[in-house]
Amino acid sequence: MVSFLWIGADVSAMETVYLETTIVSYMVSDPSRDLIIAGHQQITRDWWADRRQFFSCSVSQQVVDEASKGDADQAARRLAILHTLPKLPITPTVSQLAEELVQSGAIPPKAAGDAVHVAVATVAGVGYVLTWNCRHIANAQVLKQVANVCAHCGYELPSVCTPEELMGGDTDV
Repeated sequence: MVSFLWIGADVSAMETVYLETTIVSYMVSDPSRDLIIAGHQQITRDWWADRRQFFSCSVSQQVVDEASKGDADQAARRLAILHTLPKLPITPTVSQLAEELVQSGAIPPKAAGDAVHVAVATVAGVGYVLTWNCRHIANAQVLKQVANVCAHCGYELPSVCTPEELMGGDTDV
């Protein structure tokens, strides 16, 4: 496992980011012919190259499991990145919150894995969930419901955003 200490960066003061599976998928996938997806891929690569160093990033076993599926070459590329990142645990508390997100209707049963992503990040208290999943995670209507369920269960939902939204400005660090 390779670890990096960024010169001048106080690791204990870094903001925390949970990387959902779409992030690592967009980083390593071949350029898409779909212009929107190609743009998302480039923004993701730019974020990784230019901004990742300012955050403490983590994933979960759910990300690893999802990244292991599909084309073997692509899966190997995804897993090569993931093995360098710390994994947040999927505890009984996480499983209970994920189940509540599905049972409440905030996240549909067919997207139960997305509920796990949200629950892992929420229970761990990370600052951001980084994703391109705008159907079940980075969706304003869904997030309103998800935030209500999390609050009802005693948790604060992390900020959910895309890499474009977490690029920072010229006056940042």
